[in-house]
Amino acid sequence: MSDLFTFEAPSESPPRFVLDSAGVCSGARYIPSPNCDERPEHAHIALLVIHCIALPPEQFGGPGVIDLFTNRLDADAHPYFATLKDLRVSAHFFIRRDGELIQCVPCAMRAWHAGVSSWNGHEGCNDFSIGIELEGSDTIPYGQAQYATLSDVTRALFERYGSLDIVGHSDIAPGRKTDPGPTFDWKRYLTSALS
Repeated sequence: MSDLFTFEAPSESPPRFVLDSAGVCSGARYIPSPNCDERPEHAHIALLVIHCIALPPEQFGGPGVIDLFTNRLDADAHPYFATLKDLRVSAHFFIRRDGELIQCVPCAMRAWHAGVSSWNGHEGCNDFSIGIELEGSDTIPYGQAQYATLSDVTRALFERYGSLDIVGHSDIAPGRKTDPGPTFDWKRYLTSALS
């Protein structure tokens, strides 16, 4: 008697992240930042900007980044924080070292992440971009969990907004910014996100 085996085609798993019409991401922890505003009337989301940040620099896991994005950073808590006093910045997403995705600004809104910037002849990249901050440093490699989350949220963004140009902060503000830095593996990320 021969054994019979039944093979079923694997079902496609649902996406990890999905964005609604306002650009709020299911699967992300939402911590709203007041540092955002409406996009210009005819702005079309066309760019994804990858950043990195750690507060204090090269120290991970603390509340510093979220405190900065929510205007609660205590300038006296660390010498470096004094340089950020009265700074009003945000990003749409922040990806922790363990891969947790935190959303601070709905994608339909303009987050204040790019500063003085330009891409393809267009100034003011905040108007037409999504900003993602990785918890990290230019000098410390990023982890597998961060690449996985970044790839998954990139796919969700493409599903909602169509194909976007993908750049580092250093590409839109050369000479002023260096992030996500030489330790960021662009090939690994793009292969995973766009395959």
